[in-house]
Amino acid sequence: MSFLKKILGMGPKPVIAKSRYITIEEAKMAPFTRKTAGRGYGTNMRPDEYYVVASVELGNTTTKCILTATNLNTSRTYLLDKTVKMTRDIRPPKKGEKVFGETVWHVELTKESVSEMVRETILESVKRAQINIEDDLDFVVRSTGVTAGFASPKEVGELIIALADGCLDAGIPPRKMAPAMSKDSFPDKLQEFTLIDKVIFDGAVVSVIPPTGRAVVANEMEGELVTAGIKAGAKWTDVDYRNPCVSMDFGTTLAGRIVNNDEPYARTIGNFCGLAGAIADAVIRGTEKVDKRGGAALDLYSREILKKADWKAAEDYAKQVHEHVDIRKVPEGRERFGTVPVDPDAAYSAGTTLIGCDIGKNGDEIPELTRLGHQIYEEVGMHTLFATLDHVSALVVKRLTDEAFDEGVVEEGSILGVTGRAGITGRKPELVMEHTKDRFENVLFVSDALAMGAAVMARCMNSMGTPHIPLGGKQGGPCILGQRRKLQKK
Repeated sequence: MSFLKKILGMGPKPVIAKSRYITIEEAKMAPFTRKTAGRGYGTNMRPDEYYVVASVELGNTTTKCILTATNLNTSRTYLLDKTVKMTRDIRPPKKGEKVFGETVWHVELTKESVSEMVRETILESVKRAQINIEDDLDFVVRSTGVTAGFASPKEVGELIIALADGCLDAGIPPRKMAPAMSKDSFPDKLQEFTLIDKVIFDGAVVSVIPPTGRAVVANEMEGELVTAGIKAGAKWTDVDYRNPCVSMDFGTTLAGRIVNNDEPYARTIGNFCGLAGAIADAVIRGTEKVDKRGGAALDLYSREILKKADWKAAEDYAKQVHEHVDIRKVPEGRERFGTVPVDPDAAYSAGTTLIGCDIGKNGDEIPELTRLGHQIYEEVGMHTLFATLDHVSALVVKRLTDEAFDEGVVEEGSILGVTGRAGITGRKPELVMEHTKDRFENVLFVSDALAMGAAVMARCMNSMGTPHIPLGGKQGGPCILGQRRKLQKK
């Protein structure tokens, strides 16, 4: 990225992982990779094979279908296509349809309207990528961050059904949404790449198990996927982003984990929750240039927007924004923090610390941020307003990090990974590095980590690891396949 030439002088620079694009034709060519083929499997050379996964995501701001192709010899994940729609464009409920929930921005959802949006997004994505669902697509993983606006687990269940219906309506067969039961369940091209006859999927994704007992935060799966995705993204860099590690996802809502270095499976000893990109979205609506209901900073952002910014003024304005931002360990007894349903009692019983980010209490000071955004825009214009948002996000990372260290839940040697639109765009990586340089030796910024995490989860569910290039285990350590087999034999 061009701004890397300007930042931090001669000091350390942010490490940015971004998957390369590949076409389905290139993936089908399956050339030999002599550096990795056969390593860990004897002396037989093996052709490359690409595992194609669709990540179907329904978020508060965007709905996406991201198609990835993972080279099963190198563990590198490529992008085939990224199709993004605005969730606010989900059609209004029709007469007779039941509204089962809403986004954090109060967009009402019905099973039928969600299914239609998901179906259209998938079909557009596969068409753009020129892939055939039956022949080329291997697996589909569905996820959502919309649970912040929900009131009960029943509503979440309705959404999961709606996502599945949208996939089915797009022509995706059920077998491509559930893990295989045996080696014979795989197509011939993938049978030699699965280890399902040696080790089974037991719930751990890239050697990390979730908090035990009841779910502790509504968007737990998002935290799981982004942690896995940052590990996958790290394969494009020289950073060994394995356990122990810290992940943060700056979508509309905040997700992420703090992971220790236990083996064979690390524990999730911390969870992030609450609001993230919603802070920037609330501010940007003060410009009155975006939709009042579902408008986002994403609507107005461009790479050129920061060129004329007054960064000193932006820093001062960011501090004013943070007067309305509450970041702390989630108190016991709270049922929501930053609008996201939480269960701190279950979390603390399981030894997991919840750290949340809110705007006031459950978003009740969002209108104050919108008024402040209007003031900033009127006084210094759009360029400095976006610079303010970069400082705001960097300060969120700093405060979350400080809280985690104060609670004593970050293990020595941990690496920080950041993803999400409100965490990696603009000059945020530079500013995050400045704020965390005394906390972490390495910080990794990954685009589309949730989608890459979906590809990793699909592989974990189908026991398609790469022992010669492990994603799981400790930093600098070997693959944990042997330890897992011993554990599962007990």
